[in-house]
Amino acid sequence: MRKLFTALTCAALSVAVASTAVAEPKRGGTLTFSYRLMAGHFNPAIASGTPTGIPGTQLFAALLRFDDKWNPHPYLAESWNISDDGLTVTVKLRDNAHFHDGHDITSEDVKFSIETYKAQHPFKPMYAPVESIDTPDKLTTVFHLSKPHPAILLAFSSQLGVVIPKHIYGEGDIRKNPRNSQDVVGSGPFKLKEHKPGEYMILERNDDYFMPGLPYVDRIVYKKIVETTSQTIALEKGDVDMTAFAVDPQLLNRLKKNPDLTLTPNGYSAIGPLEWLAFNTKNKPFDDKKVRQAFAYAIDKNFIINVLYGGYAQRSLGPIHPGSVFAPKDVNPYTLDLEKAKSLLDEAGYKPGADGVRIHTTLDYIPGGAAWKRKAEYVKAQLKKIGVDVTIKTSSDFRAWIKTVANHNFDMTLDSVFNWGDPVIGVHRTYQASNIRAGVPWHNTQQYVNPEVDKIMDEAGQELDQEKRKVLYQQMQKIVVDDAPIAYLHTSPYHTIYNNKRIGNPPVNSIWGVCAPWDEVYIK
Repeated sequence: MRKLFTALTCAALSVAVASTAVAEPKRGGTLTFSYRLMAGHFNPAIASGTPTGIPGTQLFAALLRFDDKWNPHPYLAESWNISDDGLTVTVKLRDNAHFHDGHDITSEDVKFSIETYKAQHPFKPMYAPVESIDTPDKLTTVFHLSKPHPAILLAFSSQLGVVIPKHIYGEGDIRKNPRNSQDVVGSGPFKLKEHKPGEYMILERNDDYFMPGLPYVDRIVYKKIVETTSQTIALEKGDVDMTAFAVDPQLLNRLKKNPDLTLTPNGYSAIGPLEWLAFNTKNKPFDDKKVRQAFAYAIDKNFIINVLYGGYAQRSLGPIHPGSVFAPKDVNPYTLDLEKAKSLLDEAGYKPGADGVRIHTTLDYIPGGAAWKRKAEYVKAQLKKIGVDVTIKTSSDFRAWIKTVANHNFDMTLDSVFNWGDPVIGVHRTYQASNIRAGVPWHNTQQYVNPEVDKIMDEAGQELDQEKRKVLYQQMQKIVVDDAPIAYLHTSPYHTIYNNKRIGNPPVNSIWGVCAPWDEVYIK
């Protein structure tokens, strides 16, 4: 099917992307945003994750943006066309877009950006079908695909496909480029004014933004607040206007009683967040499937959901988020069964010693707040019941945890991983044997290898018929769940919290939420 999308007017885009906008948004003011994590840099082309993506999508613009119904809309791209066979994608840029330093955005920048994603980004499947890129003129980019790519338009949006300037990043090692974190040159609605690593950053309005009349806010102050109580008090006192990806049930229960604050789970549909216990399948005893299965049986997922997360989370059964059309069905749910777990360990040759211990191992976890620590302590206590002695390893900060896991220096880790809208983008990366890459976070850090799974994913990743894709992903998930490189626990009960007396048109009305541009947010 031939698809042609043409540009919308700014007014129409405003309605599509921000359906709750009032008639007369105000211009000016400062928005204070807090988050528990702060990345070392803000270049989404070379790193995944929300610490990079939230500020990165304010600094860098993408080709497309999506509303809350999964419909694509123009952003840097004025129009786009997909050929009948799905193998050629032609993108036409708007002619009024400039980088923050005044340089025009051209097709060469688009080509360079996608080639950078292919070479540097942990989501290898995302742009893997892009075989070559032509730039016949300054505003036209032609992508030639080796096979159809059902998620190519989604890959052009938000932090999955921002456009970075070739004249800034085209020379030398892009990972070592100081402009990733200081003096950043993007084309998004805001510019980086000040950055104190690990503490805060200040973004200011881009007056040369290509969307007329936007953004509304003068500046954004982005603060790192790790501790849940401090976060809660800051929101209650009005020192912070907004936070996102809030999961702690104590915080949610307390703040939902405050009439000045609005809590919403909207804006996370493309994120598809899952929390799980991952095993390093190359380390003993986790090279044995029976051991991994035993650990999965030993954990009471309902206890985690209802007690540790106050009922806010949802049970997950496999690699794909339960809210997806590709969600797993007819897979082993690993319902709590301690006797089954012990029996599997016996079969694997791990008998209890004189002290009752069968296995000594370690557990890492994301240093992302009290909820993660409580969950780690629960897993340790639960595994003790089947004769497993667990030493919990606490990372000094988020970057330290990433380094540990990315370099496969772990036995088990509690992790949060996103589906990113489509399995070919956010799911394949975790299970592809070809995506085992030391030093890169959120790849196949479990070092899981199954050629049959690779074959099915490859077929599903180029199938444009959604019903056929559903069948393939069910086959893939049944195998993976049985192999158990991961014990699937629950969804992340993410909420965005904002001061409804201060914030107008909060960034929750798209599939990307706060990972989309905040150009229409305003201070009342």
